[in-house]
Amino acid sequence: MRLSPWILITLYLALALYGCSDGGEAGAPGRVQVALQLNWVPEPEFGGYYAALDVGADQAVGLDLDVRGGGPGTPVEQMVAARRLDFGISSADNVLIARSRGADLVAIYAVYQTFPQGIMTHAGRGLKSLAQVFESGTIAMEPGTPYERLLRQRFGLDKVRAVPYSNNLAPFLHDPLFAQQCFITSEPFAARRAGADPQVFPLSDIGYNPYAGVIITRGQVIAEKPEIVNALVRAVRRGWQTYLEDPATANAAMHKLNPTMDPDTFAAVATAQKPLIALPGQSPDQLGRMALERWASLARQLTELGIIDRAEPEKAFYNPD
Repeated sequence: MRLSPWILITLYLALALYGCSDGGEAGAPGRVQVALQLNWVPEPEFGGYYAALDVGADQAVGLDLDVRGGGPGTPVEQMVAARRLDFGISSADNVLIARSRGADLVAIYAVYQTFPQGIMTHAGRGLKSLAQVFESGTIAMEPGTPYERLLRQRFGLDKVRAVPYSNNLAPFLHDPLFAQQCFITSEPFAARRAGADPQVFPLSDIGYNPYAGVIITRGQVIAEKPEIVNALVRAVRRGWQTYLEDPATANAAMHKLNPTMDPDTFAAVATAQKPLIALPGQSPDQLGRMALERWASLARQLTELGIIDRAEPEKAFYNPD
């Protein structure tokens, strides 16, 4: 669905020349205004934030939450690192990459406990494994992303025609031998609406499983405004608890902002993503929490792929109490 924003040092430095963050300013009397920058348009992957607004979870903890829609290539990491705002949505691998290049980014909440990225192919090909996807046909992936490097290293590209991912579903719909990267709860649904029969191989099945949909901020914000960080996480967790129980109201609000997704798809995606967000046996008050073992494993993978040359995974995330 989305183009993963690559960390560009030049852009980071350019953005740093501009003003201060708009997070933490005075909102309504007695509340603090906090902006949260999404990395894509309003869709179910962000449902918990809109549910938080609907039930007043932000106001209950003294915040006025401003959820800002994004789009392809929204430079969330750079915006947060450059103090354009205090909070945004990213992924664990992008956090480690940014930190390896000197950015003071820290994850404070992880929506997706299971990585929601995969490779989508046509079910009619009868493929049984991800390895078989790389034995024939065409595959579209965004060059240079961590998972593209992993797949290239593990399976090779000598038997397939590799093309850049274009954020366009048309090639997949018109070529039965075409495969592409996908957000598990996005492109497959769009492909089915268009009459295709997609089959998805999740990247988590081959051991690449970074946290995704993570809220990021700067370490400086955690140190200087811990009460705001903690309040935001409490509000977000309540929002996701609400959305997982009943997404209808938040879906309606997001549909008004993103009418290109129909209500039935909003409902179907909200149901499909539940097992990626809430792990079996996980209590509602544990939603969004992260483990050092997962961050350390990801850091090792990125180092082995030559994407980062240094990592301190224990400093890349923070679990507010």
